[in-house]
Amino acid sequence: MLTRFFAALLLILPLLAAPASAQQAPASDRSSTGGAQTLEDILARQAGQSVESDFRREAIGNPGGGAGLSSQLGTLGGASDAEMFRALRYNAADIIASNNGPAADVLIQDTGMFWLTFRSGPLKTWGGLFLLFTIGAIAVFWLLRGKIRIDGEKTGRTILRFNSLERFAHWTMALSFILLGITGLVSLFGRLYIIPVFGKEAFATLALYSKWVHNNVAWAFMLGLIMAFVFWVVHNIPNRADLYWMSKGGGLFSKGVHPPAKKFNAGQKVIFWSTILMGASISLTGLALLFPFEINLFAKTFGMINAVGLPGLVGMEALPTILAPHTEMQLAQAWHAIMAFVLMAIIIAHIYLGSVGMEGAYDAMGSGEVEEQWAKEHHSIWYAEEKAKQAEQGANSGVPAE
Repeated sequence: MLTRFFAALLLILPLLAAPASAQQAPASDRSSTGGAQTLEDILARQAGQSVESDFRREAIGNPGGGAGLSSQLGTLGGASDAEMFRALRYNAADIIASNNGPAADVLIQDTGMFWLTFRSGPLKTWGGLFLLFTIGAIAVFWLLRGKIRIDGEKTGRTILRFNSLERFAHWTMALSFILLGITGLVSLFGRLYIIPVFGKEAFATLALYSKWVHNNVAWAFMLGLIMAFVFWVVHNIPNRADLYWMSKGGGLFSKGVHPPAKKFNAGQKVIFWSTILMGASISLTGLALLFPFEINLFAKTFGMINAVGLPGLVGMEALPTILAPHTEMQLAQAWHAIMAFVLMAIIIAHIYLGSVGMEGAYDAMGSGEVEEQWAKEHHSIWYAEEKAKQAEQGANSGVPAE
């Protein structure tokens, strides 16, 4: 369901891959060509206009009316070579395959060009620029704001924020995601940037090991994702305090401003739900890529999107609900990469604030113990609740709380 929800955003992919002026070409009079495409069709396609393809999809001849294979003339009279290849392209040919796999009888499918164009063009360009913009924005923020220090006087006392099992879940998910991000970028950008510098042989070795790491470390990421959800979902339900926190920008832009927050503030909740939802979507599409042609997500997803009328709201025709197995794989790879780029940008910001960007923040996932003054400033509601629990436990045990 998560991938189906996110896949609604695939409606923008044709806009990214096609020229901005793309529009439906006017109907063409093909009577003079016997139904074949005209010069107007070719020019419209070159201008980036969408040309209805039914006139080609249905022009597959009459294979059943041709001569038998045992006759002197073979299959003459049934279909021309062009008609045969159109039948293969549009999956209308009568094919018998010795292999009964899910994609064995698909000999030609033309959505691969859309996938290749998108992957080598908008995906690399906009994905790379998005990451660079994120890093640049963080650099500007650091120059203007500097490191966010603990404003009050440090107490020298600490309070437990995350136990060892919680930290294990976090680091399992975090380290595996970093490896997945690096190896994914090697796969996407390697030919463009690594081969010119290090050569094809070096890239071949690097790509081979990157693929192995990517495929196997994915399981650790999924394990950490599930553990993080179980441990922290109850603490990440939005509440009224989050609205006030957001109205103050979390105090990130103003020194001495510390809006109250529970165990997770509104910003951390955004990161949590982004990680859970996008991570789940990345995981599902990743599984579809790990097990080719076994997990088909998008035909059913497009059917659900069509059912609610979403394409019509943005002036598009209904999305296709009959997809070749290869098309399913191409869409899975495209969506996998899009979600990964967005999540990488979010995690880069999270890493900055959780390490060099904020004094005392790393301790939460380092030792698990944070300075009490830090807890008072950044999670005052949670700090008060924890101190109340300690006082209650001390009263019940007869040992005074510190």
